[in-house]
Amino acid sequence: MNTTDPAPAPAIGSQYNAGDIAWTLASTALVWLMIPGIGYFYSGMARSKNALSLIMLSCCSIAVVSFQWFLFGYSLAFSKTGGKLIGNFDNAFFRGVLDAPSVGNPKVPDLVFMIFQCMFAALTPALAIGAAAERGRIIPTLVFIFLWTTFVYDFIACWTWSANGWSFVMGGLDFAGGTPVHISSGAAALAYAIVLGKRSGDHKDFRPHSMSNVVIGTCFIWFGWFGFNGGSALAANLRAAMACVVTNLAASTAGLTWVLLDYRHERKLSVLGFCSGAVSGLVAITPASGFVGPAASVAIGFLGAVACNMAVRIKHYLKYDDAFDVFAVHGVGGIVGNILTGVFAQSSIAALDGVTVIPGGWLDGNWIQVAYQLADSSAGMAWSFFVTYLILVIMNKIPGLNLRADSEHEHAGLDLAELGETCYGHLEEKIKYAGSVEVGEANSGVQSVESLGEVKVGSVSTLGRQQQVV
Repeated sequence: MNTTDPAPAPAIGSQYNAGDIAWTLASTALVWLMIPGIGYFYSGMARSKNALSLIMLSCCSIAVVSFQWFLFGYSLAFSKTGGKLIGNFDNAFFRGVLDAPSVGNPKVPDLVFMIFQCMFAALTPALAIGAAAERGRIIPTLVFIFLWTTFVYDFIACWTWSANGWSFVMGGLDFAGGTPVHISSGAAALAYAIVLGKRSGDHKDFRPHSMSNVVIGTCFIWFGWFGFNGGSALAANLRAAMACVVTNLAASTAGLTWVLLDYRHERKLSVLGFCSGAVSGLVAITPASGFVGPAASVAIGFLGAVACNMAVRIKHYLKYDDAFDVFAVHGVGGIVGNILTGVFAQSSIAALDGVTVIPGGWLDGNWIQVAYQLADSSAGMAWSFFVTYLILVIMNKIPGLNLRADSEHEHAGLDLAELGETCYGHLEEKIKYAGSVEVGEANSGVQSVESLGEVKVGSVSTLGRQQQVV
């Protein structure tokens, strides 16, 4: 045996912990599941004639942003040699994205960090486009998603999470996306709602058509949020576990708080209220999830639900038509969560991963932290709103990219007008069949009533009105 032979080269990626990679990849799948969850959540709150288009748009957001992320999105947000405001094209087409330590955490390789962050980028515009529900054309919306991710999300993600970003360097704390995800999507939703204008028709008809879809969507979102916040630790450690604990506590507290707030006015226990409250709590805890303990998460969930509930009620006085209260829940919830992160952040919680050192927030006597959080939140809100507004105004002037569906298509529903398919086609066929039977005939009268009764349970027509049993 020749003892002078060189030692074999170590396997690619062997320097990383397999458990950390496995947890981050599992979290990637959890965040992916949130995106169709958003689609189901929105579809349930819409009228039935627009339900399928909202699920479709959420899924298309994954496809459009994944392609944008491959072209240059990841490089703009996270290139190691980027600037304080935006990155560069060093990693365009995923060049050099393999086994080098990532900019997010040197303990996780670039490839793993890239696909994890791709899910965040895909989820954010899926949230924002809810404001345009029931009147925004589908193809222009897909173009908007591509442009918005490039000119809004990539910029904010760079300055918040990149090691060279101005907010990161300043000392802003945002563990999992208070500004890049929630404040940015909320501000974009507000701009979208203003540019498109109100939905046509009587606002009393704009009721959720399927509470079961809302609950299913909420379950997907809540389940996926464990990966959203816990996965942002980018390692299978005690900090990730704490992030999961506080995420669940904040959502639970906020859901109950919202139900009680609504009960005070309506004297009913609202399922929609619980779902909205749970989401508001998840939003509020997001920036703080890697920096606060259980007691603080209860306070954040409670205060987040109160603020978002008030914002929903104020919306009716401001008279803008944000169909699913994206700004009230995500925009306001993100701002509240960011500010409370500056109050409740603790260096001891951040240090649970064994490497992170922060001065903490007000609980640790770091009084300037709230000012940092306010600066980050204000910049994210302003950038997202004004750039979104500019994108939409320009698109509206380009032939073929006008944003709003015409009145005929809006009345018929975007499912049928733009997709040629509906969520409840089989039920519509039953309605047509039942309507063709003459109720007055002795032999067919019972059959007609039974058919209509079967259709009525849990379904609505394409115009959003329940069929009446004769």
